[in-house]
Amino acid sequence: MKYFIHKFFILVFLLLAVNIFSQNVKPPAFISDSLDKYINRALHNWEIPGVAVAIVKDGKVVLEKGYGYCQLGKDTKVDENTLFMIGSNTKAFTATALAMLDAEGKCKLKDPVIKWLPNLLLNDPWVTQHISLTDILCHRLGTETFQGDFTFWNSDLSPADIISKYGKLTPPYEFRTKWGYCNTGFTMAGLCIEKISGKTWEETMKERFFVPLEMSRTLALAKELPAATNKAAAYTWQDGKIIQIPYGHFDGLAPAASISSSAHDLSHWLIAQTDSGNYNHAKVIPFNVIRKTRQPQSIIGRSGHPFNHKHFSLYALGWQLEDYEGREIVSHTGGVDGFVSSVTLLPEEKLGIVILTNTDHNALYEALKWEIIDAYLGLPYRNYSDLYCEWVKSNLAEQQQEIADWRDSAAAQLPSPLPLKAFEGKYSNPVYGKIVVDANKNELTLKFEHHPKLSATLQHIGKNRFLCTYSDPMYGIKIFPFTIKNDKVISFSLSVADFLEFTSYEFVKEL
Repeated sequence: MKYFIHKFFILVFLLLAVNIFSQNVKPPAFISDSLDKYINRALHNWEIPGVAVAIVKDGKVVLEKGYGYCQLGKDTKVDENTLFMIGSNTKAFTATALAMLDAEGKCKLKDPVIKWLPNLLLNDPWVTQHISLTDILCHRLGTETFQGDFTFWNSDLSPADIISKYGKLTPPYEFRTKWGYCNTGFTMAGLCIEKISGKTWEETMKERFFVPLEMSRTLALAKELPAATNKAAAYTWQDGKIIQIPYGHFDGLAPAASISSSAHDLSHWLIAQTDSGNYNHAKVIPFNVIRKTRQPQSIIGRSGHPFNHKHFSLYALGWQLEDYEGREIVSHTGGVDGFVSSVTLLPEEKLGIVILTNTDHNALYEALKWEIIDAYLGLPYRNYSDLYCEWVKSNLAEQQQEIADWRDSAAAQLPSPLPLKAFEGKYSNPVYGKIVVDANKNELTLKFEHHPKLSATLQHIGKNRFLCTYSDPMYGIKIFPFTIKNDKVISFSLSVADFLEFTSYEFVKEL
C-alpha cells in the first residue's frame, strides 16, 4: 500500500511538473527572436499599411501584437485591439452556431432548408426540397465558386432578395457532386438561425460567442465598423499604387463575411477552438459541436506545398481541412474590400494562429501562417513572404501590362462598328436586373440597378469590344464584348475581377 501511495505521488508530481513545464516552454526562436523583423520587412515589401497577429499555444496566448499603421499618413499604430474585417472567417462562427442548435435538439443539420425557409425556390425543384443545412455550410450546391456574388456584393439587396435571386442561377454542376464556394449558402444559414432560435444572426453571434469569449470589441455587422474606434482603414491596388477605399457594405451576406475583430479578441476564439471549447474555465462550445464542424463533407481537391508534405484539401462546416507533415490543419481565409486574413488551427499541437491585414492584394496572411507553423513543427525556415511576394508581383506586372495595352487601344480611338448612340438603352439580366447604358462623347457610362454607388465607363478598343473601368477598383478592369446583328446591338457580356466572381453575365438590350 505504501509503495502504491509512493508511486501515486511520484506520478502526480511528474504530471504537475510536465504541466508547469509546458506552460513555460519558450516559443520557437523565429517567434521570439525574428518575428518582428520579419513582419516589418514584409510590410515594406508588400506595401501593407498594417498587420495584426495572434498566436495561441496550449491554451495560452503566446503573442498578440500589431504592426504598422491603421491608416497611411496618420500616426495611429495598429495594436492588438485594432479592428480588421475578417471576411469569410465569419463562416466558422455561423456554422458553429447552427451546430450548437443541432446539439441542443432545436434542429438537425440534416434538416432540409425549406423546413426553416418555406419560401425557398431554387433552379431545380428537387434540390429545393432536399438541400440541407449541412449542404449550405459545406459548399456543395452545384454552383461555381463565387457564382452570383457580383449581384449580391455591396448591393442594396436584402438577405431574402439575395436568396431569391440566387434561386435564378443555373448551376453548372450537379447537386452534391462538386465543391463550389457559395456565400449565399451562409446567408441562408443566417436566416435559418433566426427561424430556429428566434434571435437574429447578429444577436446569436453576440450571445453565444462574443460575450462568453470576452470578444468585447468584435462587431457582427459591416455597417457597425465606420463608427468604431481603433480600426484599420481598407486598402486596395489601382494602377500599381495602393489606395484607400471605403469599407464594404455587404450585410446582406453578413453570416458569410461581415464580422470585424482584433487579434486580441480572436485569440479567445483560438483558445476555445484549441481547448475543446473551453474558455476561462467555462465550456463555451461543446466539444461534440467542435468535432461536428470539423467533420469532412466536401472534397475541394488535392493540394501540394512548395517544400513540405501536403496532399488533400477538404471542406467541413465553415472550415477547410488539410494534412501537413502528418498533422491535421483546420483553417479558413477571408477576403473583403480592403482586407485579407487567415485563421489556422493545428488541433494536435494545440496551436492557433490569426493573421489580419488591411490590403486585399497581399499573400502575407498565408505566408506568415506557414512560417509560424514550420517554426513550431521544427521545420526549416523558408521565407515564404519573399517567395510569395515575387509570384504576386510578377502576376501583377503582367496584369498591368495587359491593362496598359488595352488603354493604348482605347486611346487610338479605333472606329466603332456603330455610333455610340446605338449602344444606349436599358439592358437586363434575369439574375441581376437592369443596367442603363448612356453615350457620353467618346465613351459609354453604366448605371447599376442594385449598386447605386457603383458606375463604370466603357471605351471602345476595336470591333465589338469595350474596355470597362469600374468606379470601384475592387471590381477590376475588364473587356466587355457586345453582340451586334443586322446593325443592331443585341447584348453585352459583363465580367468583374476574379476576387469577386469568375462567371460572366449576359445583359440583353430591351426593345
